[in-house]
Amino acid sequence: MKLYKNLVNSVAETLQEIFVKNRYADKALEKLFKQNPKWGSRDRRFIAEAVYDIVRNYRLYSELAQSQKNFWFITAVWLVIKDIELPAWQEFQHVDAVQILKTKERLKNNLPVYESYPDWLWELGIKELGVQTWEKEAIGMNHLAPVVLRINTLKTNKQKFLEAFKAQEIGLKEISGNPNAVELVKRENVFQNSLFKEGWFEVQDAGSQKISEFVNPKQTDMVIDACAGAGGKSLHLSALMNNKGKIISMDVEAWKLEELKKRTKRAGAFNIEAKVIEDGKTIVRYKDKADKVLLDVPCSGLGVIKRNPDAKWKLSAESMAKTKLLQQKIISDYCVMVKPGGNLVYSTCSILPSENKEQVTKFLASHADFEFIKDTTIMPSEGYDGFYMCELKKSN
Repeated sequence: MKLYKNLVNSVAETLQEIFVKNRYADKALEKLFKQNPKWGSRDRRFIAEAVYDIVRNYRLYSELAQSQKNFWFITAVWLVIKDIELPAWQEFQHVDAVQILKTKERLKNNLPVYESYPDWLWELGIKELGVQTWEKEAIGMNHLAPVVLRINTLKTNKQKFLEAFKAQEIGLKEISGNPNAVELVKRENVFQNSLFKEGWFEVQDAGSQKISEFVNPKQTDMVIDACAGAGGKSLHLSALMNNKGKIISMDVEAWKLEELKKRTKRAGAFNIEAKVIEDGKTIVRYKDKADKVLLDVPCSGLGVIKRNPDAKWKLSAESMAKTKLLQQKIISDYCVMVKPGGNLVYSTCSILPSENKEQVTKFLASHADFEFIKDTTIMPSEGYDGFYMCELKKSN
Protein backbone atom coordinates (compact mmCIF):
# COMPACT_ATOMS: atom_id res chain seq x y z
CA MET A 1 0.00 0.00 0.00
CA LYS A 2 1.12 3.56 -0.65
CA LEU A 3 1.74 5.68 2.44
CA TYR A 4 0.99 9.39 2.61
CA LYS A 5 3.02 11.53 4.99
CA ASN A 6 0.04 13.58 6.17
CA LEU A 7 -1.82 10.41 7.24
CA VAL A 8 1.19 8.91 9.05
CA ASN A 9 1.75 12.27 10.73
CA SER A 10 -1.89 12.29 11.83
CA VAL A 11 -1.39 8.87 13.46
CA ALA A 12 1.64 10.19 15.38
CA GLU A 13 -0.18 13.37 16.41
CA THR A 14 -3.23 11.43 17.61
CA LEU A 15 -0.97 9.19 19.72
CA GLN A 16 0.46 12.38 21.24
CA GLU A 17 -3.09 13.46 22.15
CA ILE A 18 -3.74 10.10 23.82
CA PHE A 19 -0.49 9.48 25.68
CA VAL A 20 0.68 13.03 26.43
CA LYS A 21 -2.57 15.03 26.67
CA ASN A 22 -4.43 12.05 28.17
CA ARG A 23 -7.36 12.09 25.72
CA TYR A 24 -9.35 8.92 25.05
CA ALA A 25 -8.67 7.36 21.66
CA ASP A 26 -12.24 7.68 20.36
CA LYS A 27 -12.40 11.38 21.30
CA ALA A 28 -8.98 12.11 19.79
CA LEU A 29 -9.99 10.45 16.51
CA GLU A 30 -13.37 12.18 16.50
CA LYS A 31 -11.60 15.55 16.81
CA LEU A 32 -9.12 14.65 14.04
CA PHE A 33 -11.82 13.53 11.59
CA LYS A 34 -13.90 16.66 12.23
CA GLN A 35 -10.83 18.74 11.36
CA ASN A 36 -10.35 16.79 8.10
CA PRO A 37 -13.83 16.33 6.58
CA LYS A 38 -12.46 15.69 3.06
CA TRP A 39 -10.73 12.44 4.00
CA GLY A 40 -12.30 9.37 2.45
CA SER A 41 -13.27 6.18 4.25
CA ARG A 42 -9.97 4.47 3.31
CA ASP A 43 -7.90 7.26 4.89
CA ARG A 44 -10.03 7.26 8.05
CA ARG A 45 -9.83 3.48 8.30
CA PHE A 46 -6.03 3.49 7.96
CA ILE A 47 -5.65 6.08 10.75
CA ALA A 48 -8.21 4.46 13.09
CA GLU A 49 -6.73 0.98 12.66
CA ALA A 50 -3.18 2.24 13.20
CA VAL A 51 -4.09 4.29 16.28
CA TYR A 52 -6.14 1.56 17.97
CA ASP A 53 -3.58 -1.16 17.25
CA ILE A 54 -0.73 0.97 18.60
CA VAL A 55 -2.76 1.88 21.70
CA ARG A 56 -3.56 -1.81 22.23
CA ASN A 57 0.12 -2.77 21.92
CA TYR A 58 1.66 0.44 23.25
CA ARG A 59 4.04 -1.17 25.73
CA LEU A 60 5.40 -3.65 23.19
CA TYR A 61 5.78 -1.06 20.41
CA SER A 62 7.40 1.44 22.80
CA GLU A 63 9.87 -1.24 23.83
CA LEU A 64 10.65 -2.00 20.18
CA ALA A 65 11.01 1.72 19.42
CA GLN A 66 13.07 2.22 22.59
CA SER A 67 10.96 5.28 23.28
CA GLN A 68 7.58 6.03 24.85
CA LYS A 69 7.19 9.46 23.29
CA ASN A 70 8.73 9.28 19.79
CA PHE A 71 5.39 8.63 18.13
CA TRP A 72 6.78 8.72 14.59
CA PHE A 73 9.17 5.90 15.51
CA ILE A 74 6.42 3.97 17.31
CA THR A 75 4.27 4.32 14.18
CA ALA A 76 7.22 3.03 12.14
CA VAL A 77 7.37 -0.03 14.41
CA TRP A 78 3.67 -0.63 13.71
CA LEU A 79 4.31 -0.42 9.95
CA VAL A 80 7.17 -2.93 10.25
CA ILE A 81 5.01 -5.35 12.30
CA LYS A 82 2.22 -5.05 9.71
CA ASP A 83 4.73 -5.71 6.91
CA ILE A 84 4.05 -2.34 5.25
CA GLU A 85 7.04 -1.09 3.29
CA LEU A 86 8.59 2.06 4.75
CA PRO A 87 9.07 4.96 2.30
CA ALA A 88 12.49 6.61 2.08
CA TRP A 89 11.43 9.46 4.33
CA GLN A 90 13.87 11.21 6.64
CA GLU A 91 11.71 10.26 9.64
CA PHE A 92 12.29 6.56 8.90
CA GLN A 93 16.00 6.63 8.04
CA HIS A 94 17.13 5.09 11.36
CA VAL A 95 14.47 2.35 11.46
CA ASP A 96 16.02 -1.12 11.50
CA ALA A 97 13.17 -3.44 10.51
CA VAL A 98 15.23 -6.64 10.93
CA GLN A 99 16.23 -5.69 14.49
CA ILE A 100 12.64 -4.75 15.40
CA LEU A 101 11.34 -8.17 14.32
CA LYS A 102 14.17 -9.99 16.12
CA THR A 103 13.49 -8.12 19.35
CA LYS A 104 9.75 -8.78 19.06
CA GLU A 105 10.43 -12.52 18.80
CA ARG A 106 12.71 -12.38 21.84
CA LEU A 107 10.03 -10.63 23.94
CA LYS A 108 7.45 -13.41 23.43
CA ASN A 109 8.34 -14.91 26.81
CA ASN A 110 7.88 -11.60 28.63
CA LEU A 111 4.07 -11.59 28.61
CA PRO A 112 3.35 -8.26 30.38
CA VAL A 113 5.47 -6.51 27.72
CA TYR A 114 4.47 -8.71 24.77
CA GLU A 115 0.74 -8.42 25.55
CA SER A 116 1.18 -4.76 26.59
CA TYR A 117 -0.13 -4.34 30.12
CA PRO A 118 1.24 -2.16 32.93
CA ASP A 119 3.04 -4.28 35.55
CA TRP A 120 0.65 -3.25 38.35
CA LEU A 121 -2.41 -4.34 36.32
CA TRP A 122 -0.77 -7.63 35.30
CA GLU A 123 0.04 -8.39 38.94
CA LEU A 124 -3.50 -7.48 40.03
CA GLY A 125 -4.98 -9.79 37.38
CA ILE A 126 -2.85 -12.70 38.60
CA LYS A 127 -3.73 -11.96 42.23
CA GLU A 128 -7.49 -11.95 41.53
CA LEU A 129 -7.84 -14.60 38.82
CA GLY A 130 -4.73 -16.77 39.08
CA VAL A 131 -1.93 -17.00 36.52
CA GLN A 132 -3.58 -19.29 33.96
CA THR A 133 -6.96 -17.54 33.87
CA TRP A 134 -5.45 -14.04 33.80
CA GLU A 135 -2.99 -14.85 31.00
CA LYS A 136 -5.79 -16.38 28.93
CA GLU A 137 -8.03 -13.35 29.45
CA ALA A 138 -5.24 -10.80 28.97
CA ILE A 139 -4.48 -12.34 25.57
CA GLY A 140 -8.21 -12.53 24.74
CA MET A 141 -8.71 -8.86 25.60
CA ASN A 142 -6.11 -7.87 23.01
CA HIS A 143 -8.19 -9.25 20.15
CA LEU A 144 -10.15 -6.73 18.09
CA ALA A 145 -13.76 -6.54 19.28
CA PRO A 146 -16.30 -7.76 16.72
CA VAL A 147 -19.18 -5.49 15.66
CA VAL A 148 -22.39 -6.97 17.06
CA LEU A 149 -25.90 -5.73 16.32
CA ARG A 150 -29.04 -6.21 18.39
CA ILE A 151 -32.14 -6.64 16.25
CA ASN A 152 -34.85 -4.31 17.56
CA THR A 153 -37.95 -6.51 17.80
CA LEU A 154 -40.13 -3.43 18.35
CA LYS A 155 -39.58 -2.57 14.67
CA THR A 156 -38.85 -5.88 12.91
CA ASN A 157 -38.16 -9.58 13.44
CA LYS A 158 -35.07 -11.68 12.88
CA GLN A 159 -36.16 -13.19 9.56
CA LYS A 160 -37.04 -9.80 8.01
CA PHE A 161 -33.84 -8.31 9.35
CA LEU A 162 -31.62 -11.05 7.92
CA GLU A 163 -33.37 -10.81 4.54
CA ALA A 164 -32.94 -7.00 4.46
CA PHE A 165 -29.21 -7.25 5.19
CA LYS A 166 -28.83 -10.01 2.62
CA ALA A 167 -30.44 -7.70 0.04
CA GLN A 168 -27.81 -5.07 0.94
CA GLU A 169 -25.10 -7.74 0.53
CA ILE A 170 -23.89 -7.28 4.12
CA GLY A 171 -22.65 -10.53 5.64
CA LEU A 172 -23.95 -11.48 9.09
CA LYS A 173 -23.19 -14.31 11.48
CA GLU A 174 -25.78 -15.49 14.00
CA ILE A 175 -24.57 -15.84 17.59
CA SER A 176 -25.40 -18.98 19.53
CA GLY A 177 -27.34 -18.31 22.74
CA ASN A 178 -28.21 -14.71 21.76
CA PRO A 179 -31.62 -14.77 20.03
CA ASN A 180 -31.47 -11.29 18.51
CA ALA A 181 -27.71 -10.73 18.23
CA VAL A 182 -25.81 -10.91 14.93
CA GLU A 183 -22.16 -10.22 14.17
CA LEU A 184 -20.91 -8.38 11.09
CA VAL A 185 -18.72 -10.66 8.97
CA LYS A 186 -16.83 -7.60 7.70
CA ARG A 187 -16.42 -4.36 9.67
CA GLU A 188 -18.25 -1.34 8.31
CA ASN A 189 -19.90 1.87 9.49
CA VAL A 190 -23.48 0.70 10.06
CA PHE A 191 -24.55 4.04 11.56
CA GLN A 192 -25.04 5.34 8.01
CA ASN A 193 -27.24 2.38 7.12
CA SER A 194 -30.88 3.28 6.34
CA LEU A 195 -32.10 0.43 8.58
CA PHE A 196 -30.23 1.91 11.54
CA LYS A 197 -31.88 5.27 10.93
CA GLU A 198 -35.24 3.49 10.84
CA GLY A 199 -34.52 1.93 14.25
CA TRP A 200 -34.23 -1.68 13.14
CA PHE A 201 -31.10 -2.32 15.19
CA GLU A 202 -28.62 -1.01 17.74
CA VAL A 203 -24.89 -1.69 17.96
CA GLN A 204 -24.53 -3.64 21.22
CA ASP A 205 -22.04 -6.33 22.21
CA ALA A 206 -23.31 -9.88 22.66
CA GLY A 207 -22.19 -9.91 26.30
CA SER A 208 -23.97 -6.65 27.02
CA GLN A 209 -27.19 -8.05 25.56
CA LYS A 210 -27.04 -10.87 28.11
CA ILE A 211 -27.55 -8.40 30.98
CA SER A 212 -31.06 -7.25 30.00
CA GLU A 213 -32.02 -10.89 29.38
CA PHE A 214 -30.62 -11.73 32.84
CA VAL A 215 -32.93 -9.08 34.37
CA ASN A 216 -35.79 -11.14 32.87
CA PRO A 217 -38.38 -8.32 32.88
CA LYS A 218 -42.11 -9.10 32.68
CA GLN A 219 -44.54 -7.04 30.61
CA THR A 220 -46.31 -5.93 33.80
CA ASP A 221 -43.12 -4.86 35.60
CA MET A 222 -41.89 -1.46 36.63
CA VAL A 223 -38.15 -1.64 35.94
CA ILE A 224 -35.58 0.95 37.02
CA ASP A 225 -32.34 1.09 35.04
CA ALA A 226 -30.54 3.23 37.61
CA CYS A 227 -27.17 3.76 35.86
CA ALA A 228 -28.67 4.00 32.38
CA GLY A 229 -26.15 6.23 30.61
CA ALA A 230 -27.23 6.60 26.99
CA GLY A 231 -29.66 3.73 27.51
CA GLY A 232 -28.46 0.73 25.53
CA LYS A 233 -29.81 -1.69 28.12
CA SER A 234 -33.00 0.33 28.65
CA LEU A 235 -33.76 0.00 24.93
CA HIS A 236 -33.18 -3.75 25.10
CA LEU A 237 -35.41 -4.04 28.20
CA SER A 238 -38.14 -2.16 26.31
CA ALA A 239 -37.95 -4.67 23.44
CA LEU A 240 -38.02 -7.62 25.87
CA MET A 241 -41.12 -6.09 27.52
CA ASN A 242 -42.72 -5.49 24.11
CA ASN A 243 -43.22 -1.79 24.98
CA LYS A 244 -45.40 -2.72 27.95
CA GLY A 245 -44.93 -2.06 31.66
CA LYS A 246 -42.71 0.88 32.58
CA ILE A 247 -38.96 1.57 32.53
CA ILE A 248 -37.44 4.46 34.49
CA SER A 249 -33.99 5.20 33.05
CA MET A 250 -31.90 7.15 35.55
CA ASP A 251 -28.46 8.73 35.43
CA VAL A 252 -26.55 11.53 37.14
CA GLU A 253 -25.50 12.88 33.71
CA ALA A 254 -28.36 14.74 32.02
CA TRP A 255 -26.64 14.81 28.60
CA LYS A 256 -26.53 11.03 28.48
CA LEU A 257 -30.28 10.87 29.03
CA GLU A 258 -30.80 13.40 26.23
CA GLU A 259 -29.03 10.93 23.94
CA LEU A 260 -31.32 8.17 25.28
CA LYS A 261 -34.39 10.23 24.35
CA LYS A 262 -33.20 10.44 20.73
CA ARG A 263 -32.56 6.70 20.69
CA THR A 264 -35.96 5.81 22.17
CA LYS A 265 -37.68 7.83 19.45
CA ARG A 266 -35.71 6.05 16.72
CA ALA A 267 -36.29 2.63 18.30
CA GLY A 268 -40.01 3.18 18.90
CA ALA A 269 -39.54 2.43 22.63
CA PHE A 270 -42.39 4.29 24.31
CA ASN A 271 -42.41 2.73 27.78
CA ILE A 272 -39.17 4.49 28.83
CA GLU A 273 -39.10 7.59 31.05
CA ALA A 274 -35.75 9.37 31.52
CA LYS A 275 -35.04 10.73 35.00
CA VAL A 276 -31.96 12.72 36.06
CA ILE A 277 -30.66 11.79 39.52
CA GLU A 278 -30.28 15.27 41.04
CA ASP A 279 -29.70 14.16 44.64
CA GLY A 280 -30.64 11.43 47.13
CA LYS A 281 -34.26 12.59 47.09
CA THR A 282 -34.66 11.29 43.52
CA ILE A 283 -33.91 7.78 44.77
CA VAL A 284 -36.10 8.07 47.90
CA ARG A 285 -39.11 9.02 45.74
CA TYR A 286 -38.99 5.52 44.23
CA LYS A 287 -38.58 3.67 47.57
CA ASP A 288 -40.20 0.19 47.41
CA LYS A 289 -41.60 0.91 43.91
CA ALA A 290 -39.67 -1.24 41.42
CA ASP A 291 -40.20 -4.89 40.52
CA LYS A 292 -36.68 -4.95 39.08
CA VAL A 293 -33.75 -2.59 39.57
CA LEU A 294 -30.73 -2.86 37.28
CA LEU A 295 -27.48 -1.39 38.61
CA ASP A 296 -24.94 -1.51 35.79
CA VAL A 297 -22.42 0.32 37.94
CA PRO A 298 -19.29 2.28 36.97
CA CYS A 299 -16.25 -0.02 36.99
CA SER A 300 -12.68 -0.44 35.76
CA GLY A 301 -13.96 -1.47 32.33
CA LEU A 302 -11.47 -4.35 32.15
CA GLY A 303 -14.03 -6.55 30.42
CA VAL A 304 -14.36 -4.15 27.48
CA ILE A 305 -10.66 -3.51 26.80
CA LYS A 306 -11.15 -5.06 23.34
CA ARG A 307 -13.05 -1.96 22.26
CA ASN A 308 -11.50 0.52 24.75
CA PRO A 309 -7.82 -0.47 24.77
CA ASP A 310 -6.61 2.82 26.19
CA ALA A 311 -8.31 1.89 29.49
CA LYS A 312 -5.13 -0.14 30.13
CA TRP A 313 -3.16 3.11 30.26
CA LYS A 314 -5.80 5.37 31.85
CA LEU A 315 -6.52 3.08 34.82
CA SER A 316 -4.59 3.31 38.08
CA ALA A 317 -4.72 1.49 41.41
CA GLU A 318 -5.97 4.75 42.97
CA SER A 319 -8.80 5.24 40.46
CA MET A 320 -9.88 1.62 40.89
CA ALA A 321 -10.01 1.99 44.68
CA LYS A 322 -12.29 5.05 44.29
CA THR A 323 -14.49 3.16 41.81
CA LYS A 324 -14.97 0.27 44.26
CA LEU A 325 -16.12 2.71 46.96
CA LEU A 326 -18.58 4.23 44.46
CA GLN A 327 -19.90 0.76 43.53
CA GLN A 328 -20.61 -0.02 47.19
CA LYS A 329 -22.29 3.36 47.71
CA ILE A 330 -24.53 2.91 44.65
CA ILE A 331 -25.70 -0.59 45.55
CA SER A 332 -26.32 0.44 49.19
CA ASP A 333 -28.14 3.68 48.32
CA TYR A 334 -30.15 2.49 45.30
CA CYS A 335 -31.35 -0.86 46.69
CA VAL A 336 -34.18 0.97 48.51
CA MET A 337 -36.03 1.31 45.19
CA VAL A 338 -36.65 -2.47 45.04
CA LYS A 339 -40.08 -3.32 46.37
CA PRO A 340 -40.54 -6.25 48.80
CA GLY A 341 -40.35 -9.47 46.76
CA GLY A 342 -38.62 -7.61 43.91
CA ASN A 343 -35.22 -8.22 42.35
CA LEU A 344 -31.96 -6.30 42.18
CA VAL A 345 -29.46 -7.02 39.38
CA TYR A 346 -25.91 -5.80 39.98
CA SER A 347 -23.68 -5.80 36.91
CA THR A 348 -20.28 -4.56 35.73
CA CYS A 349 -18.14 -4.71 32.61
CA SER A 350 -15.27 -6.01 34.74
CA ILE A 351 -13.91 -9.53 35.21
CA LEU A 352 -12.28 -8.89 38.61
CA PRO A 353 -13.89 -10.56 41.65
CA SER A 354 -13.11 -7.47 43.78
CA GLU A 355 -15.57 -5.48 41.66
CA ASN A 356 -18.06 -8.30 41.35
CA LYS A 357 -18.75 -11.17 43.77
CA GLU A 358 -16.81 -9.51 46.58
CA GLN A 359 -18.92 -6.35 46.29
CA VAL A 360 -22.12 -8.42 46.43
CA THR A 361 -20.85 -10.36 49.48
CA LYS A 362 -20.01 -7.10 51.25
CA PHE A 363 -23.47 -5.69 50.44
CA LEU A 364 -25.30 -8.80 51.68
CA ALA A 365 -23.36 -8.74 54.96
CA SER A 366 -25.03 -5.42 55.85
CA HIS A 367 -28.41 -5.91 54.12
CA ALA A 368 -30.20 -8.88 55.67
CA ASP A 369 -33.37 -8.11 53.66
CA PHE A 370 -31.66 -9.26 50.44
CA GLU A 371 -30.63 -12.79 49.45
CA PHE A 372 -28.36 -14.08 46.70
CA ILE A 373 -30.17 -15.88 43.85
CA LYS A 374 -27.58 -16.44 41.09
CA ASP A 375 -24.68 -14.86 39.24
CA THR A 376 -22.64 -15.38 36.09
CA THR A 377 -19.46 -14.05 34.53
CA ILE A 378 -18.85 -13.75 30.78
CA MET A 379 -15.13 -13.79 29.98
CA PRO A 380 -13.51 -11.92 27.04
CA SER A 381 -11.80 -15.14 25.92
CA GLU A 382 -15.28 -16.44 24.98
CA GLY A 383 -15.17 -14.03 22.01
CA TYR A 384 -17.09 -10.96 23.12
CA ASP A 385 -16.86 -8.42 25.94
CA GLY A 386 -16.54 -9.48 29.57
CA PHE A 387 -19.35 -8.87 32.09
CA TYR A 388 -20.52 -9.89 35.54
CA MET A 389 -24.17 -10.02 36.57
CA CYS A 390 -25.80 -11.03 39.83
CA GLU A 391 -29.44 -11.36 40.87
CA LEU A 392 -30.53 -10.58 44.45
CA LYS A 393 -34.06 -10.84 45.87
CA LYS A 394 -35.61 -8.58 48.47
CA SER A 395 -37.64 -10.33 51.16
CA ASN A 396 -41.39 -9.68 51.44
